[in-house]
Amino acid sequence: MSNALITVEIAYATAEKQLIILLELPEASDIETAIHASGILQQFPEIDLRVNKVGIFGKVSKLDKNLRHLDRVEIYRALIADPKIARRKRAATQNLTKKNG
Repeated sequence: MSNALITVEIAYATAEKQLIILLELPEASDIETAIHASGILQQFPEIDLRVNKVGIFGKVSKLDKNLRHLDRVEIYRALIADPKIARRKRAATQNLTKKNG
């Protein structure tokens, strides 16, 4: 068995706070192991790994995916508004302003 270590980041952000935790783990570690080892769940008790999606560098992944050296694990929050709908509303408002202005 190898004693090699990898370095990974765990990232989570709310509207008020962003946290990136750098840690070293055994080479065969997966996403879930890294999240628990980071202690981030104690700092953000609202994170529920059964609900929140996770990913590596913006690509959604499963909790059992093995990590590689220098991976950035991201924990995603649910969106408050659908970005497509919000964009349509902004565009409609801008068009209305242009016609009236």
